Amino acid sequence: MEESKRQKQVGQLVMEEMSDIFQREGINIVDGGMVSISKVMVTPDLLEARIYLSLFQVKDPEKLMHSIRERTGELRKHLGQRVRNQLRRVPELVFFNDDTLDYVFKMEEIFKKIEEERKAKENPGKE
Repeated sequence: MEESKRQKQVGQLVMEEMSDIFQREGINIVDGGMVSISKVMVTPDLLEARIYLSLFQVKDPEKLMHSIRERTGELRKHLGQRVRNQLRRVPELVFFNDDTLDYVFKMEEIFKKIEEERKAKENPGKE
């Protein structure tokens, strides 16, 4: 189902404000890794914002996601203070790990192996 214009607007607003909150709270850099918000999807009733986090070189992603989920109430309060004049109700925040980058890296590795195997079959005497 296609997102409505209002859903996109609210999603963009939540994404911008949450990115700023993450920077101010120091959540964007953890243990030498980086955390960024890759996308925000808002439900049609605008009562829930699904925030997808991209984790780059984070040592323990499960532990980080758990700590972020524990702070959901605090993060929602900060968001509410920022958007109180733009939204009637602050959406509930639900955080997900966006593993798209991991998938891309894995696929690139597979393509490299396939290419190496193809070259090895074409030139069997050059190894």
